[in-house]
Amino acid sequence: MAKASEVKSGNILRFNGELIVVEEFLHRTPGNLRAFYQARMRNIKSGKLVEYRFRTDEEVTICRVETNDYQYLYEDGEFLVVMDNSSFEQFNIPKSLFGDQIKFLKEGMNVVIAFESEEPISAQTPQHVELEVTYTEPAVKGDTSTSALKYATVGADVEIKVPMFINQGDKVKVDTRTGEYIERVK
Repeated sequence: MAKASEVKSGNILRFNGELIVVEEFLHRTPGNLRAFYQARMRNIKSGKLVEYRFRTDEEVTICRVETNDYQYLYEDGEFLVVMDNSSFEQFNIPKSLFGDQIKFLKEGMNVVIAFESEEPISAQTPQHVELEVTYTEPAVKGDTSTSALKYATVGADVEIKVPMFINQGDKVKVDTRTGEYIERVK
């Protein structure tokens, strides 16, 4: 247990039995009233935003979170199997932790996973991935005068918008957070 005055933005707390990440933590001293800490926190599992006022001497539980690099091996039902790069130990991670980024995962890709006491609480893919364009319509001559975009299928049936000069078989760099085209890879 720690005092509320020891909490910082980015800490993960156990609050009302749930794991939450502190997004903003401000010390307030309003006029002639007692000082307090105003916290804006987000529930890790549900994503729900929570606001709370802590007394300066209030006890809180700061969780110890270990973040490490893992290699994605394969899909197993509702789980993804990953391997620790240093100990070669394998873990089953729920697909839901990856969110929309799961469609950009390829076997052998490195991912970052955070554990709190043997329980995975968050997972991230790399920010950018390189994927091959498996299908796209050919560009029509004259359509390239503006920055027009067309649809292209990359990787495992993921559809993104790419510039007209991208052809089938080209490799493109894609932002996994937004799903947007970044550049063509030579």
